[in-house]
Amino acid sequence: MSSISDHPLRYHMVNELHARPFPPLTAPATAVFLAVKRRENAAARDRQADRDHLIALLDRFGAQHPQPGATHFFGALGPHMLKWESHTEVVTYTVFLSRLSARAFDPADFEVFPDDWLQNLPGERISSALIRVEPMPEPPNIAPLLADWFVPESLTVSYVLEEAAVIAGDFRIDPAGHTRFAVFAAPGTGRRRIGRIVQRLCEIEMYKTLSMLGFTRTRQIAAPMSQIDEKLIALMQGLSNHGAPGEDVLDKLLELSTQIERLSTKNAFRFGATAAYEALVNERIAALREARFEGRQTFAEFMMRRYDPAMRTVKSAERRLQDLSTRAMRAGELLRTKVDVARSAQNQALLESMDRRADLQLRLQETVEGLSVVAISYYAVSLVGYIAYPLAQPLGLSKGMLTALLTLPVVALVWGSIRRLRAKIH
Repeated sequence: MSSISDHPLRYHMVNELHARPFPPLTAPATAVFLAVKRRENAAARDRQADRDHLIALLDRFGAQHPQPGATHFFGALGPHMLKWESHTEVVTYTVFLSRLSARAFDPADFEVFPDDWLQNLPGERISSALIRVEPMPEPPNIAPLLADWFVPESLTVSYVLEEAAVIAGDFRIDPAGHTRFAVFAAPGTGRRRIGRIVQRLCEIEMYKTLSMLGFTRTRQIAAPMSQIDEKLIALMQGLSNHGAPGEDVLDKLLELSTQIERLSTKNAFRFGATAAYEALVNERIAALREARFEGRQTFAEFMMRRYDPAMRTVKSAERRLQDLSTRAMRAGELLRTKVDVARSAQNQALLESMDRRADLQLRLQETVEGLSVVAISYYAVSLVGYIAYPLAQPLGLSKGMLTALLTLPVVALVWGSIRRLRAKIH
């Protein structure tokens, strides 16, 4: 068998597809979720600091370390299991406890993360959640539990994965600072299926929160965009005035263009990330394959009513910023066109002025040439007269008569010579 040379990244690329398995869970269980994000420039953060902080947590329990440069880890954390992932902007920790606290959504469950370790996080908490996984009771017995655990106004409940489980949540932050979700697993639901449901809930909560950063950003830039819009409208109206635009108009346009470009550059990543997070939220909800539970609103319906309007606002702000950039470019093109037209008019006037000056110079030249003919003829007649005077007596002519006879031929000769000379020059 002939040997085949493999691409050096072949195994790495294939293994990456299998590197993030869903955690297998058995009801009853509890999932404690934490997402940490740097406040500024999170996408370009020092990821080694995230791994070092993970190792500090693992060392407290004598747990195995992840591979160098790893972006994900799944392993034991004392009696529990830990799933750690490094995402583009956040790093997430999910601890799975194979028990339920006596008190539903007990804040003490979050104490699996040591307090001093939390204080030294390389970032800030962007989201945290407690997920309670129970065996599914009879459907009539679920409603009292939901009424006790969640806010009725925003409660969402649904069957998922062909009634393999019932999931519930209200997307609110409880007094302890966590979001709550409940999973009621039907008898016979596999451990990996339960793990997929819990993982989907964690991802929905994380991506929903991250995408809402784009919504808060639109509020911050709404006022600057309105100010730029008003100035741009006034500038466009000023371009309709007659006459060439002054340097102040160009300065204002350059200033507005700079402000628009600054806003676009500063918010391009956030707008792009928001669109990606929104798509992930919708994909994760769609993957749950929801069905209505006792007439309650589903996760998809909650997102349609509460979440989608915020995302449409973000898209509207992005389009508005793009529109401002396009209008500024059109204003620049109009300004350039107006300057070109004004410059063409000035050039035309200059050419006409040059034509008039050339015509005057031609007339002056012709006048000078005429005077030159006269002057040269005068001196030529005098010289010829001096030469011909001795012939005046033999011919019986006076000097005046001889001069008169010589004047016309001499002038004609001088004029003809000057015309030939000018013709050679031109």
